[in-house]
Amino acid sequence: MKKIETKIRNTALPLAACILILLLGCDSIEVETPSHLLSGENVYTDAKTVEAAMVAIYANLRDSGLLTGTPQGISTLMGNYADELDYYSPIRLAEEPFNKNSLTAAEPSIAELWNGAYNQIYQANAIVEGVRDSRFFTVEEQNQFTGESFFVRALIHFYLVNLYGDIPYITTTNYLENKIVSRMPEQEVYSAIVEDLMAAQELLPEMDVTAQHLRPNKYTALALLARVHLYTNNWELANQYSSVVIDNNGWEENIENVFLNTSSSTLWQFSPNEEDGNTLEANTFIILSAPPSERALSNRVVDAFEAEDLRRVHWVGEISDGTTTWFFPYKYKIGLGAGTSQEYSIVFRMAEQYLIRAEARTMLGDLAGAQADINKIRNRAGLVATSAFSEAELLNAIRQERQVEFFTEFGHRFFDLKRWGLLDEILNGVKPGWNSTDRVLPLPEKELLVNPNLQPQNDGY
Repeated sequence: MKKIETKIRNTALPLAACILILLLGCDSIEVETPSHLLSGENVYTDAKTVEAAMVAIYANLRDSGLLTGTPQGISTLMGNYADELDYYSPIRLAEEPFNKNSLTAAEPSIAELWNGAYNQIYQANAIVEGVRDSRFFTVEEQNQFTGESFFVRALIHFYLVNLYGDIPYITTTNYLENKIVSRMPEQEVYSAIVEDLMAAQELLPEMDVTAQHLRPNKYTALALLARVHLYTNNWELANQYSSVVIDNNGWEENIENVFLNTSSSTLWQFSPNEEDGNTLEANTFIILSAPPSERALSNRVVDAFEAEDLRRVHWVGEISDGTTTWFFPYKYKIGLGAGTSQEYSIVFRMAEQYLIRAEARTMLGDLAGAQADINKIRNRAGLVATSAFSEAELLNAIRQERQVEFFTEFGHRFFDLKRWGLLDEILNGVKPGWNSTDRVLPLPEKELLVNPNLQPQNDGY
């Protein structure tokens, strides 16, 4: 491929790309657009057109659905669902039932997460099918588009299985098949995710084709593979894949630069919509006046930092009305209209790989190696080396570092508590009416009515 777009914006697209995006605009698994309309030569005959459609998927991921930095994304919703955010709005926002643990299957935000995710999966599948065995693309172009689509498909299914439990794994645009799909057990979903990621890392190039980490490459796929194997307790492979990523990527030593768009610790990020724009996360989380009108960091997050932790200094903002002080996530510091683009929304970064490897090494008995990885994170934060030595101490140290390193980033906190079996212990007494069944969200009520094969509803709903 001769040229790769380096920006992900909602700019004007060629006519064929516009047609493609319109055709991909399904609302749920029950797709109404017959798949033959998506594979015609009028759409899949030009690499620039398909590339524009691929870039449009990343813009869609940035602006809506699970990974968006708006209040409708899981950074906000699951931050409220766990113990990271307090809710202040006098009007009912989408995050209120997450914060108050009052979710129902009829909640619009539940349907929006589900439908938005499967819409994006459908878009990725359309590209896979469109370029498959096509005479219009070089092998390099086919590999790039297919590898990226496999990665996107695996990534979204990863979040869905962690949010909803058993889910359908969708690999086609065939609306007749998709309207009657059944849920797969979590273990089978993870197997499908691994299969997609193994294919993606074989197809994707090693280099950063944008020079700005705006498109996933081989190491982005391996980073997600390391996370998947961590979540499924496959310590050997979690250690193996995180090590490959660590050995072939950089590290940002300055804590102040971690969330800049030039950070050497970034593996993959979304550029803003505008040339001089910044992140949606900054607009969502920064509090400009006291008291907060929507949300703020909980004291549980603020109190978790050790004394002298530079992350507390640089990544947590505060505001006061003269009597009370409130705190907010301040990883991203520049609003959308700042006039200069300095921050992009980072989806994968190297700190996670070190902490994945630390946990895997601990479980494999490499305690010295685990200490070294933990200290990589602590030293950048201005902290002394960990005193943890035994397996239990090291696991507690890793839990501490993950809490203060990844707060309000894509639901890490909730997913960590869930996989560690600590949800009940931590959230009982913090969340009203917390039950063990709250470990998964309800499936959207409408989806169960439209497709009975998705039954039964998750327990507790």
